[in-house]
Amino acid sequence: MKKTAAWLAVYAMEQLGIKFTFGIPGVHNTELYDELNNSKTVTPILVTHEGGAAFMADGVSRASTDTIGALAIVPAAGLTHASSGIGEAFLDGIPMLVFTGGIRTDTGKRFQLHEIDQLEIAKPITKAAFRILRHEDVVSTIFEAYRIATSGEPGPVLIELPVNLQLFPGEVGELPRWMPPSALAAPDPDLIRRAADVLLGAKKTGLFVGWGARMAIEEITAIAELLQAPVSTTLQGLASFPADHPLHVGFGFSPSAVPAARNAFQQCDAMLAVGTHFGEIPTGSFSAVVPPALVHVDINPDVFNANYPAHVAIAGDAKAVLSALLAELRSRGGRPVNSELQTQIARDKRAYREEWYAHDSKGRVNPARFFDELRRQMPDDAVTVLDDGNHTFLTAELFGLHRGARLLTPTDFNAMGYAVPAAIGAKLAQPEKEVFAIVGDGCFMMTCMEIVTAAANGLGVIYFIFHDGELSQIAQAQEIPYNRKPCTVLPGVNIEGIAMATGAAYIDMPNQSRIAPAISEARRLAQEGRPVIVDIAIDYTKRTAFTSGTAKSTFKRFPLSQRVRFAGRALLRKVTG
Repeated sequence: MKKTAAWLAVYAMEQLGIKFTFGIPGVHNTELYDELNNSKTVTPILVTHEGGAAFMADGVSRASTDTIGALAIVPAAGLTHASSGIGEAFLDGIPMLVFTGGIRTDTGKRFQLHEIDQLEIAKPITKAAFRILRHEDVVSTIFEAYRIATSGEPGPVLIELPVNLQLFPGEVGELPRWMPPSALAAPDPDLIRRAADVLLGAKKTGLFVGWGARMAIEEITAIAELLQAPVSTTLQGLASFPADHPLHVGFGFSPSAVPAARNAFQQCDAMLAVGTHFGEIPTGSFSAVVPPALVHVDINPDVFNANYPAHVAIAGDAKAVLSALLAELRSRGGRPVNSELQTQIARDKRAYREEWYAHDSKGRVNPARFFDELRRQMPDDAVTVLDDGNHTFLTAELFGLHRGARLLTPTDFNAMGYAVPAAIGAKLAQPEKEVFAIVGDGCFMMTCMEIVTAAANGLGVIYFIFHDGELSQIAQAQEIPYNRKPCTVLPGVNIEGIAMATGAAYIDMPNQSRIAPAISEARRLAQEGRPVIVDIAIDYTKRTAFTSGTAKSTFKRFPLSQRVRFAGRALLRKVTG
């Protein structure tokens, strides 16, 4: 039979269970969009910018358990526009299929519209990239792309479909059907026994869990209770362990962490780390002290020994490895409840909260009071989406994610502008869940027009805008050494005007008396299927533990001569103004 590559691509998407594509039609993919329009199971979503499309696809992948996000974009500019979102997915380990059009391969002509080597552009930000040249290869190549995107450490894969293959039918044989991969291999029993030896042989064990551990919460909780070990998470892994558990200590355990985490991890002589790269952010710019007795579990063996040497390294799916490890630990008996540790954690958390409550916000909204009310009103299984900035670390330190929660945030690529579109993807993937984003005004301004997409699709997403008029995370980093804030003070923006322009509801939160009613009203309006913008006059004058700790740790690692130079310049500017 004869079929076009566009028809074959949509057939493959349907076989794989792809539910949404995101992008903008162009001359090189109009045939693909026409076929998508015929699909009963794949819905194409029109966006305002391909960068937003990539973040939406990322949001679908992170929020789903049964599908991954996909792009349907024009070649060249469509790909480069989307590259920030693709790069974020690549470094964060998020599966994604990137379908691009391609120039004609049947004319022999050069200097065609959009003619550029997309595979070369894609190399550093994808796990693989394919250019399909024959109709009979379309379905099998897309199946292979999906396998690569979802196996091992997940990531994005690009598939280029030349426009002539999309437009003109070609001969194909019997169409294959997608066969899900077989179950993952069981972990090596010897490695499991060695890991148990290390963890039980220590006086004090700590658990450090990341995004890769999010599907193994039950096993992590049982292991933590059996070992009576404090549990810290990475930023991306904030929902990988419930914050209301008495052994939860917070984000990170370095000098940049909150007191509960710093104190609980003191004297740890062994650590179980699961689903984490030990990257720069969760280690407080690599200031964390990791004990030599490190048991490191990750699906990607390339992360072992990259920053901290592992005593026992186990490559595999977190749930499979931890299930085996839990069985081994149980067979040997657990430790008695460490009430002293749990009391200390609770005391440290309470003291840190009181410190925030005591801070004078001078009429603006105190972050701790906002997050406490948000926690009181939001259901435990709500989806939280963060962007990149000071609000990210405030959320990490002050907003507890309970069992059933999902958390989406950019981490390693650290792309600003993530939250607005990613929350749209999350809501499409989880329409029955409440979805809200917490985003700084600088990040919001980058992609806020994508709220048009939310309104057009009847998506009740709440956007809590931390509005302070600065790029605060960098402004705070400038203020200490430079006593000035070049290019981090934002021009004034009328957020109510943005709401009017995009079809969103607008709610003002100018002071603390408005916290509870504003959140309540936002939830009510969102449940009617309308995006909501909440404009919060946030107080950023108190620094997070992360910001203060990382600044100090980074400064300490400067050469002595440079520390003297930086300190001298800072002092001079303080004196002279």
